[in-house]
Amino acid sequence: MLTPFSIVLVLLAALLHASWNALLRGGADRTQSMLIMNITVGVIGIAMMAFAGLPSWSSAPYVLASGLIHLIYNALLVRMYRSGDLGETYPIARGSSPALIALGGSLFAGEWMNLIGTVGIGLVCAGIFMLAAARARSAKAESGFASDRAITKAGRLHAMNLPAALATGVSIAAYTVVDGIGVRASGNWIAYTGGMFAFFLAVPLWYLARRRRGIFAIPLAEGGKAASGGLISLVAYGAIIWAMQANAMGAVSALRETSVVFAALLGAAFLNERLTGLRIVACCVIAAGAACVGWRF
Repeated sequence: MLTPFSIVLVLLAALLHASWNALLRGGADRTQSMLIMNITVGVIGIAMMAFAGLPSWSSAPYVLASGLIHLIYNALLVRMYRSGDLGETYPIARGSSPALIALGGSLFAGEWMNLIGTVGIGLVCAGIFMLAAARARSAKAESGFASDRAITKAGRLHAMNLPAALATGVSIAAYTVVDGIGVRASGNWIAYTGGMFAFFLAVPLWYLARRRRGIFAIPLAEGGKAASGGLISLVAYGAIIWAMQANAMGAVSALRETSVVFAALLGAAFLNERLTGLRIVACCVIAAGAACVGWRF
């Protein structure tokens, strides 16, 4: 089971995760923001390896696989942030990943959850889906003046975006399971994390190879905000990798996805987003699930 320190650390990582997503959402150009985040994370990754050494040969295949999956995940993330249905689709991606990670941990690492832990993961997933439904209901109420044809079109767009949301959830589960196994094989979580993060430099190198230097021309204020988001994301996921060294991947993932609760609270506090009754209930369900996951006998 998770230790009290691990629980606090993962919950802090969840708060940081919600914060860097808020910074990305608020960027003037999300492709540029993600680019600066990737550069920040990649450079710090190299610095981590300079400090801790290269990842071990036994963990090298996991570093490679995780780096590639993260690049796919980032591409899916930018695509989803361009979609008008992001508020509904991204919670689906986050909600589907804990169950997939628990399944992957069971199949590939022998991490079979006990009954309370399984119920907890189920509650977290259900609560996140409830948040998505609450956001969809709120959006429909706000567009009540729209024509039936427009509402039908929006429904079709939602159905079209669902595969992208599920693909994002699969990518989250894939890199989490890979990292959970890889960090245990490495014996040095700092070197492993640095090696995986160094792969993020592939994105700016790709733009340079295509002679798209104009995309690097980002205002100083926006660049600083994006770099801050990259640093926050590195700290947040680095904490998750550390926690997965000695804790079940499914439990760590379920606690991490409480970030959607922090996102809802941050939105209400700073973005004037309304906390409806259904959203409050959903947050309570997620909190109950997190409590079950962190339960120790």
